[in-house]
Amino acid sequence: MTRGGTMQTIDRSARGGETVTVAVVIPYFQRRPGILARALRSVIAQTAHARLDVIVVDDGSPVPAADEVAQLPEAQRGAIRVIRQRNAGPAAARNNALDHVTPDTEFVAFLDSDDMWEPEHLANALRALDAGYDFYFADFYQLNQTVGAFERAGRIEPARHALLPGERHLHVYQADMQAQILGGNVIGTPTVVYRFRSLRTLRFREEFVYAGEDYLFWLDLSRMTDRIAFSSAREVVCGDGVNVFSGSGWGTEKSLIRLHYEMKYKKAIARLYPLTERQVKENRAAVLALRRSFVADVVHRVAHRKPFAGVMWKQLKVDAPSVLCFVPLAIGLVLRRGRAA
Repeated sequence: MTRGGTMQTIDRSARGGETVTVAVVIPYFQRRPGILARALRSVIAQTAHARLDVIVVDDGSPVPAADEVAQLPEAQRGAIRVIRQRNAGPAAARNNALDHVTPDTEFVAFLDSDDMWEPEHLANALRALDAGYDFYFADFYQLNQTVGAFERAGRIEPARHALLPGERHLHVYQADMQAQILGGNVIGTPTVVYRFRSLRTLRFREEFVYAGEDYLFWLDLSRMTDRIAFSSAREVVCGDGVNVFSGSGWGTEKSLIRLHYEMKYKKAIARLYPLTERQVKENRAAVLALRRSFVADVVHRVAHRKPFAGVMWKQLKVDAPSVLCFVPLAIGLVLRRGRAA
């Protein structure tokens, strides 16, 4: 239940009586009670034959994780460890959990504290991973949606990917994953399970606090292995909790921070990964659009006497033209708006 708590065997593997260990990594920061307890119940309800080690990292949450765990029956708390840290964001919280994964752990599964797994999620993932794949993801329901994310995005067609033998929903991923992520990511963090034992050095990039840290993790993971499987079944339901993008619309307190970190992510893509000519052009166009949006947001703040100075130094280090070319860009924006009027 707390740091150093014991793991609980949920069920046994059918693989010759061997018990496979799955670490469930949950970063936690919520302002309303009951959200994490709901997510944990969905973990406990899994039908998978596995030993689960649930690692909750309390990221300075206003509602303590320990209080949420206490809502569960005592017999179910033995599989749950709570690690507390000062607020540092989801990437740092996930890395903290990964640093505490036990040496005998075969797989790691991610779950966000406001989301819920369907009971068959881990069972499906383990069948795919037992077939020799290293990286698994699934379709899911985004917040308040009744249509799956794959269909809503229109960026992945399961029928174009071969089924695993004897399966109805489990597919071999047969496309370019880097192109998929850069062109329109379909991987939902709470659906991912991967082979930790052979990829144990991989970590999230903590400097990307509000955007891109999960995409970069998938990109790094897909460069380390091309054995990727996915499920066309909707195995996760996203719930309503704290969202880093909540309240970050145009001109809000968080909007400049969001634009800054999106810019940081886009610039990192060009630096960290070999891109095709088309991807280079698309990335440059995205950077230019974000730069204009950043300047436009600052102009809006100046006009309405809202603060903005705090993020300017950070932005200068990430994208100097956003600051150094502020005046000409701002003049151009004002002139275009004048012509449009």
